[in-house]
Amino acid sequence: MKAMVLTRVGEALQLIERPTPVPGPGQVLVKITACGVCRTDLHLVDGELENPALPIIPGHEIVGHVAEHGAGVFDLRIGQRVGIPWLGGTCTSCRFCATGRENLCDEARFTGYTLDGGYAEYTVASSDYCFPLETPLPDVEAAPLLCAGLIGYRCLRFAGDARQLGIYGFGAAAHIIAQVAIHQGRQVFAFTRPGDKLAQEFARKLGAVWAGDSEETAPEKLDAAIVFAPVGPLVPLALKAVNKGGTVVLGGVHMSDIPAMPYAILWGERRLQSVANLTRQDAVDFLNTTKQMSISTRVEPMPLAEANTALNRLRSGNVTGAIVLVP
Repeated sequence: MKAMVLTRVGEALQLIERPTPVPGPGQVLVKITACGVCRTDLHLVDGELENPALPIIPGHEIVGHVAEHGAGVFDLRIGQRVGIPWLGGTCTSCRFCATGRENLCDEARFTGYTLDGGYAEYTVASSDYCFPLETPLPDVEAAPLLCAGLIGYRCLRFAGDARQLGIYGFGAAAHIIAQVAIHQGRQVFAFTRPGDKLAQEFARKLGAVWAGDSEETAPEKLDAAIVFAPVGPLVPLALKAVNKGGTVVLGGVHMSDIPAMPYAILWGERRLQSVANLTRQDAVDFLNTTKQMSISTRVEPMPLAEANTALNRLRSGNVTGAIVLVP
């Protein structure tokens, strides 16, 4: 099979040929039809995530079809369409796994980081961490649901019952979860990088009641805010934007340093909440939610061999929605 492989952080991915992997016990071989390009992939390539399992095939927004079973797999059928997300395995027995917090497992394994991912023609994955995809979205349009959607959904849960919701960084995750929030009857306020009128117009088309630059003040106090952009200086701005008792949810796996800030903007029982990874229950609940509503994704397909170009565009911010690699 062909695969884009990271052999050394800070360097471009290499297009190479590898033997098609063979599924072991409890695994399935998946023929990949689409894989979204996520900012976490960029953090991996740029060396901002520690100890990747090099050489590694990145990618964790995978859509494909089961091509082969390993021993002991009975819940997925050959040919079935599945999605493979970031969380690829856990120990199942630690205190976190035992209390529904498997996303915090110290032995967790991650697709495209410690396990080979989806920038390839095939991959193997644990059947316990593959999810049937019943959404009517085509494969390319469904790919961003597997991380941008899932992490966004977990962030939205931590926002509680907030009616006025701010979203900082209107990219892949934001444009999906804004639709879910609006479907739930919330008002969405979109904050973009300064001067990004295209993103602001996109947010309004999706139903945001207001869209502006990240340094602007929303027309009313927010109940909660989600920060998707990995930009530490946005955290004080979001805290200033939320009302007393409000929550600021940090949705990135990596973020630049949060600057010193006065205690006054945190006071009033405002809360800062980070989001780490996802659980399988998040995936089940989110994918069920997408079946109950009309959800769309803005995607730009690109050939697998152009993965480096896709990452460079993401690095420069030249993406509206999500780029999806197609083998």
